[in-house]
Amino acid sequence: MRTPEQVQEIVRLLLEEYPEASCTLDYGKDYELLFSVRLAAQCTDERVNQITPALFERFPTLEAFAEADVQEVERYVHSCGFFRAKARDIVSCAQVLLEKHNGQLPRTMEELTKLPGVGRKTANLILGDVFRVPGSTVVDTHCIRLSNRMGLVDDLKDPVKIEMALRQILPPERSSDFCHCLVLHGRAVCDARKPACESCCVRHLCQHFTG
Repeated sequence: MRTPEQVQEIVRLLLEEYPEASCTLDYGKDYELLFSVRLAAQCTDERVNQITPALFERFPTLEAFAEADVQEVERYVHSCGFFRAKARDIVSCAQVLLEKHNGQLPRTMEELTKLPGVGRKTANLILGDVFRVPGSTVVDTHCIRLSNRMGLVDDLKDPVKIEMALRQILPPERSSDFCHCLVLHGRAVCDARKPACESCCVRHLCQHFTG
């Protein structure tokens, strides 16, 4: 595990390296981010961004999604994989948002995770990116890999345990941005198969680096 001082420096350096770090999904409305995150499960953000313009043009409002034929939505999201479940969840989620939340995204973890297809990762993203709730910690595959490699957590694989561990050590007001930094760093430098440690701005603080 890293010391509190090392953690603070890792956070500082990665935020400095990726000052514009943010969600890489394209959206205009808050609920569109929610739906895009659902589509991104087991899929790349790049692929999702390719199909959502047509999807959001065909269904331009939350009411349009709520009234949509699930099979028609399936045709728009087919290339994202698991398209039947994703289309069903999107339509059901739109219906619940209108029926129970007046068409607005709820602002709590408890309420968000009651929505169809929404787990803690998605809820944390919404809380952090839309509502800027301090402490919102998105644990995706990059976060799992990098937080273990760097020594921010101690050999944890369970996303909820990692989330709770990171909440204890990350500055709450920067945790959401930091998680976005981990995604960008994981894509650009700290690859799953062969991390480019020589190009890493935090290698001198990383538990994995032995150079």
